[in-house]
Amino acid sequence: MTATVAIIGRPNVGKSTLFNRLVGKKLALVDDRPGVTRDRREGDAALGHLRFKVIDTAGLEEADKDSLAGRMRAQTETAIEQADVILFMIDARLGLTPMDQPFAELVRKSGKPVILLANKAEGKKGLDGIFESYALGLGDPVPFSAEHGEGTSDLLEALAPYVDVEPEEDEAFDESYGDKRWVAPPAAAEEEDYENDPNKPLRVTIIGRPNAGKSTLVNRMIGEERLLTGPEAGITRDTISVDYEWRGRPVKLFDTAGMRKRARIEEKLEKLSVADALRAIRFAEVVVVLLDSTIPFEKQDLTLVDLTEREGRTVVIGLNKWDLVADKAGLLAELKEKANHLLAQVRGVPIVPLSGLAGEGIDRLMQAVFQSYEVWNRRVSTARINRWLEGVLSAHPPPAVAGRRIKIRYMTQAKARPPTFALFGNQLDHLPVSYTRYLVNNLREAFDLPGTPIRLHTRGGDNPYDKGKK
Repeated sequence: MTATVAIIGRPNVGKSTLFNRLVGKKLALVDDRPGVTRDRREGDAALGHLRFKVIDTAGLEEADKDSLAGRMRAQTETAIEQADVILFMIDARLGLTPMDQPFAELVRKSGKPVILLANKAEGKKGLDGIFESYALGLGDPVPFSAEHGEGTSDLLEALAPYVDVEPEEDEAFDESYGDKRWVAPPAAAEEEDYENDPNKPLRVTIIGRPNAGKSTLVNRMIGEERLLTGPEAGITRDTISVDYEWRGRPVKLFDTAGMRKRARIEEKLEKLSVADALRAIRFAEVVVVLLDSTIPFEKQDLTLVDLTEREGRTVVIGLNKWDLVADKAGLLAELKEKANHLLAQVRGVPIVPLSGLAGEGIDRLMQAVFQSYEVWNRRVSTARINRWLEGVLSAHPPPAVAGRRIKIRYMTQAKARPPTFALFGNQLDHLPVSYTRYLVNNLREAFDLPGTPIRLHTRGGDNPYDKGKK
């Protein structure tokens, strides 16, 4: 069993900075203001020859249990329960504060091994804080700098008795972690093998406006209060990934921060949260756009669907809070008709009514997710495409340009994920957008490609399959 290490401490002592350094990527949002982290985040950490799971937590604060700060504290206490080892972090430059002592008592009562980490200890400013930390009664402090990586060897020595050694070839701890904020998909050279692996988890990102119920839905799916929820809009800041299994199929769910209109985003922290959500879309295979059924298809909802389509990801629309709707049958028919009109670029997109709070419709949602994924991966043979193309051109040939008719010779599918087609012929750069749209709509209908983005690229030149050509 891999050991679990939880990073605990009051707000703004550098827990997320340490977490990012240990996992080797900027997964957690980091800012100068306190209280940035709210949900607990897990990652696979490497420190020298040690391999372990690390948990980043919200800063401990004294607060009413029903308040947002109180619910954040409950998440941190859960991390303490799950941990095998606790890294209790203080700010050495500030020294001990009135908040540190009661929280040190909390981790001591857990009965877990505790390592006292005096962060921000670089330079002379941290010396006084290091000496003060002995008063916590947690043993000798480990001077450390999460930002600069100083004290890494001392931390490794402190963790070694509690963490299993799992040496891996050609892998070493890199103190200068890269700029990626996300768990990147496999490298390009390995992508094909990754796609064809039936055991790989399907990457599903859930996006939506603030307070659409994304975290509530994910909690209901996995059967535990893993993510912080509440009536306040905008609780989620970091993009959090959780493992899920549906009918024996592995899934990795990504819960994201609510995304408002760009004009309304002013704070730096919200910009970072939205940027994190956008990266989650790019790394997804299926994107669930979650709508509030009581106010569906707001302009921002349409923008999010359009953004997902432009990124080439297949879309499923979830109508959350369906239990609050009175005329369910009438509203569903109306919204499907509206979707075909407003979202022509993903015509036929699956629309699934559900309730994250009540746990209704989750099975239907996952059926739609896997069906959409299958469509996104679909390939059509060149022979079938050109038989279809012959009929389409006979029914509606392309228009003439400057007295010369545009000649379409043949078409083939270049790739899937999303379905991408190449159209060959003469003067195709003059092909009207309306005619391209006509071809795409017919492709979608003829080869059963609902809801997925379709790419159509034009190329000049002769048909190499035409034997009459030299």
